[in-house]
Amino acid sequence: MNELRVRFAPSPTGPFHIGGARSALFNWLLARREGGKFILRIEDTDLERSSRESEENIKEALRWLGIDWDEGVDVGGPYGPYRQTERLGLYREYTAKLLAAGHAYHCYCSEDELEAERQAQLAKGETPRYGGRCRCLGDEDRRRLAAEGRKPTVRFRVPEGKAIIFNDLVRGTVSFESSGVGDFVIVKSDGIPVYNYAVVLDDALMRVTHVIRAEEHLSNTPRQIVIYEALGFPLPAFGHISLILGKDRTKMSKRHGATSVEQYKCLGYLPAAIVNFLALLGWAPEGEEEIFSREELISRFSLDRVAKNPAVFDVDKLNWLNAHYLRAAGPAVITELALPHLAAAGYVTLPLSGNERAWLEQAVAVVQEHISYAAQAAEHLAVFFKDDVAFESDEAAAILRDADIPPVMAAFRERLAALPALDDAAVKGVLKGIVKDLKLGGNKVYMPVRIALTGQAHGPDLIRLIVLLGKDRVLARLEKTLKAI
Repeated sequence: MNELRVRFAPSPTGPFHIGGARSALFNWLLARREGGKFILRIEDTDLERSSRESEENIKEALRWLGIDWDEGVDVGGPYGPYRQTERLGLYREYTAKLLAAGHAYHCYCSEDELEAERQAQLAKGETPRYGGRCRCLGDEDRRRLAAEGRKPTVRFRVPEGKAIIFNDLVRGTVSFESSGVGDFVIVKSDGIPVYNYAVVLDDALMRVTHVIRAEEHLSNTPRQIVIYEALGFPLPAFGHISLILGKDRTKMSKRHGATSVEQYKCLGYLPAAIVNFLALLGWAPEGEEEIFSREELISRFSLDRVAKNPAVFDVDKLNWLNAHYLRAAGPAVITELALPHLAAAGYVTLPLSGNERAWLEQAVAVVQEHISYAAQAAEHLAVFFKDDVAFESDEAAAILRDADIPPVMAAFRERLAALPALDDAAVKGVLKGIVKDLKLGGNKVYMPVRIALTGQAHGPDLIRLIVLLGKDRVLARLEKTLKAI
């Protein structure tokens, strides 16, 4: 069997979409499982929108996800170059072959003429397609049209009355009629090849054996197949993976939240969690497991378990997965990811000293069970930084006005002030002693102290909170809060 070769070929025209990352991952997992090659090719023939900045963003995102490539931009390989704008000579060579063999022809129709034809077809209820006006132009007609200053495109001559059938690795047998395709442009008037043409030449010349891509490309496949056949190239195996929908089952967009890999990275998601989540978007492993290491994904991934139905991007599930990976990573990792968000909130000034870092990691350890991604740390750590207590509700403030509470606060302040040093055991002893000596239920001691220090009835472990705030800050907060009620 020939070596399996797959590729990921993004257009560098903007932020790297999470859907593109899913396509790259599926190709990468297949290559790694089968011992094949994963190629990164850049499709940058959209000259107006493509940029090297976007290309770098894509490469950095792939590296962050741990998706490496065996051939392609930056690493080279035997079938380069791996940017389409560096392959224009190759495209011209094969265009000349298609023209010479009669598989393609020059089209001089203007944009206005094509649009008029399209509108006329729509008015009749017909599917728009090129009517073939330039299909049989003679030399004299071509000279006349060129003399008018018209710059021709190159159109592919689609065989008439042909059934275009292929076996999709995800969807099974798929069939198109060539009559519904119509002759299509393969080279624009500026000499730049269009996607459906360049992708065939690139895949064929790079010996790509499997084309695994998003479902939206399914309708492009018949155009590509007729080009493969005209040039005598062997067809790769095609597999079209499902669309990604939001939880409302509409196509995923910005209104569903973050859509780019960079956004998730900045929010403090871990690459292992993103990879685990993306793998489950359309792929169903055997069994009930949902948490997989990279090695487990490689060993278990297969296209025959990729679903035809759309995959739903459930951000709650992503957050659940990421919370698992964050807890496993520990407070030091969470702290590092949270630093930009804590600095933006004004809670810390970077860089931190060693003592500041150690204290912050302890605070993060107290709240990490409540954090799904690192950006949330600023919200959950606010009680460690805000000494001006704001009550979350009138009910919370009312608890401090209960007749039993002043003795509790007086005892707490006195006993805390008397401690030579704060640690968990000492603070715990103070609180338990107040419960015992004043003969009150725990909720009459712990709850009021928490509310006086944070303004909230619930929150991080009270004993750890008191220890990490320190005696001076705790006493100052108590005094300020109790004066305000």
